[in-house]
Amino acid sequence: MSITLRNATLWLSNLILIAALLIFAKGFFPHKAFLPGLATWPATSEAGPRSAPFDRVIFMVVDALRSDFVYGNASSFTFTQSLIRSGAAVPFTGHASPPTITMPRVKAITTGSVPSFVDLILNFAESDTTSTLKDQDTWLAQLRAKGGNLVMYGDDTWLRLFPDFFARADGTTSFFVSDFTEVDNNVTRHIPAELANHDWSAMTLHFLGLDHIGHKTGPKGPRMPAKQAEMDGIVRDIYAKLESYDHLKSCLLVLLGDHGMNEGGNHGASSPGEVSTALTFISPKFKSAFEGQSCPIDDAADYQYYNTVEQSDIVPTLAAMLGFPIPLNNLGVIMPRLLELWTHPRDQYALLYSNAEQILRIAQATFPKEFSQVSTSAECSVTDGDDAEVLACLWQHVSAEHQAVATDQTYSTPPTTRLNAFLYKAQNLLSGTASNYDLTSMQIGIGLSVLALALCAPSFVQGVLSAGVDGVILLVIMLAFAVTMFASSYVEEEHQFWYWTLAGYLVVVHCRDSRFTLVHTKGVARSLLEGPTGTALAYLLFGVARRWKQTGQKYAGEADLLGEVITPNPWVLWMLVMLAYMALSRNLSRRAGVWMGSPQMGILPALVSVSAFLFKIAFTAADAPELLASFPVLNPLVGFVSAYPLVSMARVVFLGLAHLLGCAIYYETPWKGAAHLLRFLTAFQDVLSLLLITQTRTVYVPLFLFFNLQLYLLRRGRRRSVGEIAVLALLFQYASFFTFGSTNSIATIDLSNAYNGVAGYNMAAVGILTFISNWVGPIWWSFAICQLFSSLHLQGGAYSFLFTALATFSCIHALSVMVACMVLREHLFIWTVFSPKYLYTAAWVVGQHTVINAVCVGSLLWRTGG
Repeated sequence: MSITLRNATLWLSNLILIAALLIFAKGFFPHKAFLPGLATWPATSEAGPRSAPFDRVIFMVVDALRSDFVYGNASSFTFTQSLIRSGAAVPFTGHASPPTITMPRVKAITTGSVPSFVDLILNFAESDTTSTLKDQDTWLAQLRAKGGNLVMYGDDTWLRLFPDFFARADGTTSFFVSDFTEVDNNVTRHIPAELANHDWSAMTLHFLGLDHIGHKTGPKGPRMPAKQAEMDGIVRDIYAKLESYDHLKSCLLVLLGDHGMNEGGNHGASSPGEVSTALTFISPKFKSAFEGQSCPIDDAADYQYYNTVEQSDIVPTLAAMLGFPIPLNNLGVIMPRLLELWTHPRDQYALLYSNAEQILRIAQATFPKEFSQVSTSAECSVTDGDDAEVLACLWQHVSAEHQAVATDQTYSTPPTTRLNAFLYKAQNLLSGTASNYDLTSMQIGIGLSVLALALCAPSFVQGVLSAGVDGVILLVIMLAFAVTMFASSYVEEEHQFWYWTLAGYLVVVHCRDSRFTLVHTKGVARSLLEGPTGTALAYLLFGVARRWKQTGQKYAGEADLLGEVITPNPWVLWMLVMLAYMALSRNLSRRAGVWMGSPQMGILPALVSVSAFLFKIAFTAADAPELLASFPVLNPLVGFVSAYPLVSMARVVFLGLAHLLGCAIYYETPWKGAAHLLRFLTAFQDVLSLLLITQTRTVYVPLFLFFNLQLYLLRRGRRRSVGEIAVLALLFQYASFFTFGSTNSIATIDLSNAYNGVAGYNMAAVGILTFISNWVGPIWWSFAICQLFSSLHLQGGAYSFLFTALATFSCIHALSVMVACMVLREHLFIWTVFSPKYLYTAAWVVGQHTVINAVCVGSLLWRTGG
């Protein structure tokens, strides 16, 4: 097969694979259907607005407010805790179902339903307007329908979900995670004026600073106590006005988190810390209705403090307390503790029955066959049969009891046992019901991925046969990986597969180098860094890189070099960071001197490197100041850079890097031949390293120093075969992804560098920077591995097997994950493990393989080779 035909086939395969991913996603991530319109009071309702104890609500969302942040011994919410002790606040632990991302959680706490997992994707698209709630029934829509004004300050997710809902609003972007103060000050400044206003019925406040601190420094970071105290102070100020302002006498304050965070400060998955949120209802009225509870209390297992309720339970509870019909799509249950506000048992029963009637309509629409069968059956069982039949039977009993209660006024305490059983059974069953999968689309997606693989197969088989043992090793790696995608534990700990496989293959390479050295260089003096010694050192450096940061799920938080050595000794970190910058600056300065015929011209790369280093210091001062506090040597530089905005400094760095890249292209002219290309690749790698370091957290910068040393050691040895290079490319790309602490969990997506050089939200710019920030390791190795090719490889086109192998693996990767999601769609972990893995797979195929490997690296080599 000619190189031209092979390339065309690979490109066609790649396009088909992307189409397969999109079509499969259409069937796997459908938007869930919802009942249109607004709920209204039935003519016979006994739970109307006349029984509502409140007429307005302040809905205070503190992003990522984990339960222990308010209730635990280490909490700084001292005033809120005093309210709990006095009975003026009723505390709960709110359970946030995964994905624990802001947009789906806001949907849950406003509709009472379980959002589609596709909302996780839309959460990152700030300009998205396709997933709004403007036509859905929510507690906001109900209050709006009653004629009250709505106001909102904080996370602009609310503005996207509820367009044109708010009479007054001021939104702030949620993704500029380096901002700990302005995002909250922008909310707080509006509160005094709004509390004095009489015209609103709901005031939504969504504070972001605590979540940003968590992303940067974790839940135990040095800024966390002060931020908690700041939020507690806002509760104190609002509560004081609830007591003093007459128009706020019947105002309810709800303090809650939309989700929690794990020990790394991230969220998105289903760990106990991520799904456990603080949820506290506050009002001076509560003092006469509830007894106080102990607070703070000892740290609870899995963050479960007080009673645990579903976040969806907020919606019917607000409906009861504010006197509006429960929204149509709600799956929540009125919180039993707060039902005590109604002292008459018949009032409590009426509220619960109204809740049950509303959920019944969803159950009947979901299981029409089961409910119709039970309604015509003389007898049914609440213990036998499938869950839907049991639910239908429970309703039959509830309905019979209700008729008895309605006709017999002697029921002073109506029975609620079966009513509660129906409510919680329906909630669990309907919340856990699988999505409305479009199996046809899923099957088409799998079929297209098989076609894509079939297009790659002839070239891959030919290459495997030519590569010999390396080809067999490559094939075994691919098949073994595909098998692991069908086990949730292997998906969660995928890094172990790549770590062990790369380590094993480096041992194989070391043995080959030993044999080669023994046969071909006997009696010849060689550098200690060449041959088997160099490979052994590369292996040791990989061992350091893999232990730099513990990742995955099972061992996350275990001892690692970052936690045990680097963080307690910041000087070690900064010495390595400075060494990394100095090495790159030296390389580029020497190259610039050659380009321009004068060593003095090397000053330009040095200036760019210095500006990049100064930006890193400035960013660290804002991002993780504790890393600088223990290293006073840099204090003068910290004071110097503090006078300049981060956005401008980042732009200076990017412009400098663009200039260096232009010089490399102009002077090295890589299109002229293999020798020119190899020189260009060396210079380009240093420029790329500076860019990737700029997009990396400071604590991970030393990894680039290790990467450069590994590449240097691998290049100094014997000439590598194309098969060997292909195996190393695959293993290094995937293994390096995990060395930066990444996993297959949405919780480890790093947004800290998404706004470098960006003054406001720009979907394309932020999207590109986010991808680069999270795939720095694979991107680095995609280009680095090309330096292992010889001039003969490039001139003869032998390098094409590398892209054939990577394309084939992308097909196998995508196909195996698709089939796993299809086969295991009823699996307990389908939404917490397999669905995020599918999203990561799409990012690997589209971003890393298509854009980086095929478009960038492939086009560069094909232009010279072939």
